[in-house]
Amino acid sequence: MMRDRGSCILIRGKEVALIKRIRDGMIYYVFPGGGIEDGETPEETSKREAFEELGVMINVKDCFHILQYNGTQYYFLAELVEGEIGNGQGEEFTDITRNRGIYQPMWIEIGKLLSIDIRPLEVAKRIHTKYA
Repeated sequence: MMRDRGSCILIRGKEVALIKRIRDGMIYYVFPGGGIEDGETPEETSKREAFEELGVMINVKDCFHILQYNGTQYYFLAELVEGEIGNGQGEEFTDITRNRGIYQPMWIEIGKLLSIDIRPLEVAKRIHTKYA
């Protein structure tokens, strides 16, 4: 199914906020984000998803990357406004019947991005090149 997505790239010093996913025996990392809902802009989606998945308020800055994969995926640079990562209250954490695996928000060193299974890799490579 095609679904456009909005995601945020939240950088603090030499670290970036990621979601560690454990699902179907696999461990991989993704940028916080999700599907764009009716009436939302990609930027609004990124803000909402950062709050749901990370528990933080962000300011969305520039569009860093656009990727075509099962729809259009937008990746925005963002800055932390308030909150502490790990306090997300989205359905990923509250709906135990969802059966979509485990979500663990965390800070990862940008220098280590290319040594983990991160998706999408091309966005991680651009961040690594620019910020590592």
